[in-house]
Amino acid sequence: MSLSLVVGPAHAGKIAHLLERYLEELDRDPWLVVPNRVEVERVERDLLRRRGALLSGLIGTFDDLFRHLAEDAAAAVPLRIASEAQSLLVLRRVIATTPLRQLARSASAPGFAEAVLGAFAELGTASVAPEEIGGDLGALLAAYRAELDRLGVRDRPALRWDAVERLRSDLGSWGEAPVFAYGFEDLTDVEWALVEALSARTEVTISIPYEPGRLALAATERTVAALARLAEGRVRELPPLLDRPVPDGLRRIERLLFVDDPGAPIELDGSVRFLEGAGLRGTAELVGKELREALGRGVPPEAIGVVCEEPERWRAVLETVLGSLGIPYEVEHPRRLGATPLGRALLALLRFAWRGGDRSDLFAFLRSPYSGLERRTADFLEGRLRGRAIVEPGRVEAEAERLRGAPLPALAALRASEPPTEAARHLVRTMVRNAWGLEAPPTVHDARDDARAAEAAARALDELDELREAVEVSREDVLATLERARVRPTASGERGRVAVLDYARARTRSFEVVFLLGLEEGTFPRRDRSAPLLADELREELGLARRDSVA
Repeated sequence: MSLSLVVGPAHAGKIAHLLERYLEELDRDPWLVVPNRVEVERVERDLLRRRGALLSGLIGTFDDLFRHLAEDAAAAVPLRIASEAQSLLVLRRVIATTPLRQLARSASAPGFAEAVLGAFAELGTASVAPEEIGGDLGALLAAYRAELDRLGVRDRPALRWDAVERLRSDLGSWGEAPVFAYGFEDLTDVEWALVEALSARTEVTISIPYEPGRLALAATERTVAALARLAEGRVRELPPLLDRPVPDGLRRIERLLFVDDPGAPIELDGSVRFLEGAGLRGTAELVGKELREALGRGVPPEAIGVVCEEPERWRAVLETVLGSLGIPYEVEHPRRLGATPLGRALLALLRFAWRGGDRSDLFAFLRSPYSGLERRTADFLEGRLRGRAIVEPGRVEAEAERLRGAPLPALAALRASEPPTEAARHLVRTMVRNAWGLEAPPTVHDARDDARAAEAAARALDELDELREAVEVSREDVLATLERARVRPTASGERGRVAVLDYARARTRSFEVVFLLGLEEGTFPRRDRSAPLLADELREELGLARRDSVA
């Protein structure tokens, strides 16, 4: 058994080489590991174009591979894996019951549990024991793991190390299925351990962008050197494909990026252009103008990519500009439930009913299409309440019901339902029904957005219900979980829509026209965002690797 390494610069055909190898090995039920879920859907379509039908083989992320190994080991007893929502629920209980000294004041902050969970995830990549950390963080980690054991669930870091240990110790943990992986510049400790264990059992082929002496690819040199040692010389270097229809301007940038002396200049061929706008709005308006011209020339929307350093930073301004121009687009990045129209209305009503929110929370829901009230009725009620300066939640609800002559249906139903997960679930169903009715399935884009938001809310509530018998789930838990819930993006390359994605997701994609946003100094590349509870000295002591995003 062995590991093989495929390296080369951009446009060298590395991914195409891996996909052909994958198709050649279909009779052995191979695994193809890709960087993210959106890439899974894209590469599935690519393989179907090459073959027409796939009756064997598996395609997934590293998480899917770890889970496959762990679940296969627990086939007799179903494996319970804690989601992020469940992990946070357990961690909030642990924080409330664990005596703290240095972190006692911080523990009362709203984002403390999330910060602790981020630190635990980073520690989990290197399998760090609580006693190695010490202090309050070590005590929280020990209590958290003990509570997960009591509930009979495993979190993501523990699941990953369980899978590695099984590969190392169980001869029946893997058959002859070869493994192919691409889209990575670095591997965490647990991913390294998995690659080493798999390469001892079967053929593993990894593709990574690298070319000796290239400054633009120097950051991958350490990873490539380590993989080459593991491969024991089985390294295939692919040269650049010179027959690809890449304009000279783009080819020159790709070959000479970061070189101090690029040589004689070449004539501009129009393949690279610079747009300079005043702030986000000005830049988005320039992009919108160029997009409209490209679409007018007949470029399919799905062949255009808008790549930015942080899609959430650009989402609102792109929605304003591209929406007003009628340009169809899709942000291929998960977003918080509260950033969707349905999620905003849902969370606003829950805050008003369960957290004593103000008048604006109630009317953010009532004025939405999900409330079931006519817009003029909501305007009338809010106008009267504003005129009388009524802001106290109890009086707001009482006066609104008096003026309307009937209770507010959503509030009455929300308070009548128990437990809180079921109350929120019923509210989501009612909101979708109010907005879209029951006569015919809606097919417009807004309806699909609402369907994805409703699915995200239902998924988060189901995850809380799975632990409800062992852990008490309060209204505050439901609200906090829904505030953190993320809505899955659409499939990559959706026909008829321009793709908006970040630089990490763009690495394995191809477009005819690409707009690169946020390249100004100080914005790109983003600086490292490490867990705030782990000091650099502690990271160094524990051997936790630090990524250099600038490199």
